[in-house]
Amino acid sequence: MKPAIRRELVNYARKEHGASLRVACRAVGISDSVYRYQPDTRRDDHVILTLQEAVEQYPAYGFNKLFKILRRWGHNWNHKRVYRLYCELSLNKRRRGKKRLPTRCPEPLAVPTTANDCWSMDFMSDSLLCGRRFRTFNLLDDFNREALAIEIDLSLPAKRVIRVLERVVAWRGYPKKLRMDNGPEFISTVLAEWAEAHHIQLEFIQPGKPTQNSYVERFNRTYRDEILNMYVFKSLTEVRESRVKRPITRLAMKRERESTNAPTATCHSVGRTVDAALRYECEEFYLKPYSMSASTEIITNQPSAFWEAMRFTTT
Repeated sequence: MKPAIRRELVNYARKEHGASLRVACRAVGISDSVYRYQPDTRRDDHVILTLQEAVEQYPAYGFNKLFKILRRWGHNWNHKRVYRLYCELSLNKRRRGKKRLPTRCPEPLAVPTTANDCWSMDFMSDSLLCGRRFRTFNLLDDFNREALAIEIDLSLPAKRVIRVLERVVAWRGYPKKLRMDNGPEFISTVLAEWAEAHHIQLEFIQPGKPTQNSYVERFNRTYRDEILNMYVFKSLTEVRESRVKRPITRLAMKRERESTNAPTATCHSVGRTVDAALRYECEEFYLKPYSMSASTEIITNQPSAFWEAMRFTTT
């Protein structure tokens, strides 16, 4: 029980029961000197001003370092007194707990045998001309390195990621597995519940080892070199329209040919006609429609003839 409460009990005993000061103090368990003590409210003013001055000069320091600073300045105040004022001024810094992640043991990176076997996704960051930061969410199929989606906005929370996945799933189908890092959007409960509801395995790479997600990291490099570092953007609209100036589908087709030495799976593996595939890509990546000057049949046995038959001209 604090002395202030005991003083109130002493006053109550003297007023209601007519007890003397000595008897009331003994009954409550407080000495006469403590009852008569009057604290000096201005006694700590100099300590408070000195402590605030130290905090202004060293804002990142906690109590232990600040107390050493006060001792270095020649003040011999008791550490308990200084800490009491330190807490009353709400200067105590909140400890940030270490982020604990479960043990990550992803499977070795390998080329899937079929499409929709494993998708890789990752975030990128860049800035507009005004200095405002924006993010891009890149989604890639590991089977043929096909860029399935690139979402661009100032903020891309977990629910936005699910919306992008649902949009791709509507025409592509559900994947068996999603490979990603340990970002806050990816380890969220919302994404975990969505994946569990659709029987999708979430495979997290080990922290600090981006090479375990090399496919999408390689695409990120190409996207940064060919798009983000190539232009200066004034608005998000220009970032999104940059895919018209240098379409992402062409970029993905180039990457697919370099990696697989075959026609793009956008047309080849899914089995659609070239005209239909390109029309779908135009809707997905906001591209202007292409005009074809040759046959629209897929040439599966002669890849070179397939590419020679395609003449891309934007209208």
